[in-house]
Formats: sequence, structure tokens, C-alpha cells
Amino acid sequence: MKEQLHELKEQVIAKIKDSQTIKELNDVRVAYLGKKGPITDLLKGMGKLPAEERPKMGALVNEIRESVTGILEERKETLEQQAIQEQLEKESIDVTLPGRPVELGNHHPLTRVVEEIEDFFISMGYEIAEGPEVEKDYYNFEALNLPKGHPARDMQDSFYITEDILLRTHTSPVQARTMEAKDGAAIKIICPGKVYRRDSDDATHSHQFTQIEGLVVGENIRMSDLKGTLDLLAKKLFGADREIRLRPSFFPFTEPSVEMDISCFKCGGSGCNVCKKTGWIEILGAGMVHPNVLKMAGYNPEEVTGFAFGMGPERIAMLKYGVEDIRHFYTNDIRFISQFHRAEA
Repeated sequence: MKEQLHELKEQVIAKIKDSQTIKELNDVRVAYLGKKGPITDLLKGMGKLPAEERPKMGALVNEIRESVTGILEERKETLEQQAIQEQLEKESIDVTLPGRPVELGNHHPLTRVVEEIEDFFISMGYEIAEGPEVEKDYYNFEALNLPKGHPARDMQDSFYITEDILLRTHTSPVQARTMEAKDGAAIKIICPGKVYRRDSDDATHSHQFTQIEGLVVGENIRMSDLKGTLDLLAKKLFGADREIRLRPSFFPFTEPSVEMDISCFKCGGSGCNVCKKTGWIEILGAGMVHPNVLKMAGYNPEEVTGFAFGMGPERIAMLKYGVEDIRHFYTNDIRFISQFHRAEA
């Protein structure tokens, strides 16, 4: 039995030395020292030996077991160190290599236009007002001289959530809410934000877009004040040589109402594909606040007047940067956005 034990010891030591991974070493441990291993079987068979041989054989088996266990631990430590060294070599970093360039982001073209407009009006003493995008029918239509059944509601095909709740179709509800909250005080605000209309998405239309509306209410506010403000805005956005013209139009919440055109910045008014050979480009709608709107907000139209205007930053950005498809603003194509960084660097 002694010879069998020594052969077993040499055999397991050889297996241990041949193990190249922690998994192989663990397989050897289980095979020889596990519950079903040969060394454990020898310990279980000690009862069959004569009584006088049991102590010596038991001591020999335990000695071999401890020796094998010690060699296993040494080999395990060696393999672990080798694995760590291999990983370090594999993951080593050459600190002399140049670093990877980090691409810096820049503002979206729509953000640029909105902030440029906001900065212009803030410099003129306007405040920025905001309101909910999920709006009540009252503020979106009725408070703006558009009662239920009014035919002009068809101009703004809406996303209704309930009979009286909808996604706002313009930022004019912010104006109505502000007038109601001011309780007859003077107002000078712009209202930027997203609006929603049931429209087919194409090169010039989107079901969600941005709008900036402005409102001034106070004593002795005249159409000339509106024209002067819009003239300064056009020059700020499109250049000091821009001219404007106001054409009669219709909006339920203003009276009189006008459309504003600017002289074409590409052809200077002689006619081209941008202005459709007219020399003028339509930019926004505006007008004097309708007396009914003032009354519903608690103002006396005999004592105060006001003007309002509304513009689409997408249209301004398309004209300003020569973008032909409004959908480019929403596809998040970094190649498209990065052009504006280079253009204004």
C-alpha cells in the first residue's frame, strides 16, 4: 500500500506541474483530493487494515495529502501571478502615443437662432415667458378671440387629448396667461417654445416645430412701435441693409393684422429662386392686439393698446443658413450640425 501511495503522490505532483491554468489545476485537485478521489478512497479503506498498521498508514496518507495540498497552493499562486502579468502586458498603455482627439459639441442651428432672437429682445427690455405645452382649449383659442365653432380654428388642426385639453398649436396661450396674471399691468414679453399641429411632415412642414411670439401691452402702443421693432429685428437677423414691408392680413387675435416681408438677402430685391422672383421673403405675422383679447384678459381697450407678433425659428434658420429641408433640424445628423460650427468659427 505504501508503494501505491508513493506512486499516487508522484502521479498527482506530475499532474499539478503540467497544469497551465487555474481551471486545470482545480480539475486535478477535485480528481485526486475530492470526495471521490483516490486519496480519499484510501482514507476510507483504512478500516480494512490490521489494527497495528492503521496508525502508520493513516499518518502516511495524511502526510501525502498535506504535501500534495501544499504543492497545489504553490502552483496556484504561480499561475495566478502569471495570469496577472499576462493581463498587465495585454492591457499595457504606451504613454508616448498621442491622445485621441475629443470632438467638441456646438449649439444646434435652431438653438442658435432662438438664442439670437432672445438676446435681441432682452436687450430691448423684454422678459421671457413660458407656459405649458399641454394646454386648455380656453387659453389656446377662446381667450384669443377664437370661440368654439369659430371657422379660424380650422387654420390650426389640433391634437386634442380631451374635449377641452390639447397640445398647444401656438405659444399665444402664454400671452393670454401672462395678461390674465398681470391684472392690468403693462407687459413686454416674448414666448419661445414648441408647438404642435396635425400636419404632414415634408420639406417645409412638421407636426412639431418651434415658435417665438411677442407681446407688448401698455398705454399709447402704436402700429409704428410694432414696425420699428420688427425692422430692427430683421436687420439683426439678416443684415443692416435689409428692408421690410407690412402687408394686410388676418389673424383672429389681432386687428389690424399684417404679414411682414424682408427684402431678399440673396438677390437684393431683383428676384431669384429664394424669393420666388418677387424680391421679398415672408418672415412673420403680427398686428395690434384685438380689443376682445384685451377685454377677456381684464384690460380696458379704451385705456391700453398692444401689439403682438409670431415667428417660426425653423423658417428663419432655413433662410439664414440656406437649409432646404426642415427635417434636417430633427434627424440629429452630426454631419449636418457640425457645418454650422465651422461656418461661424
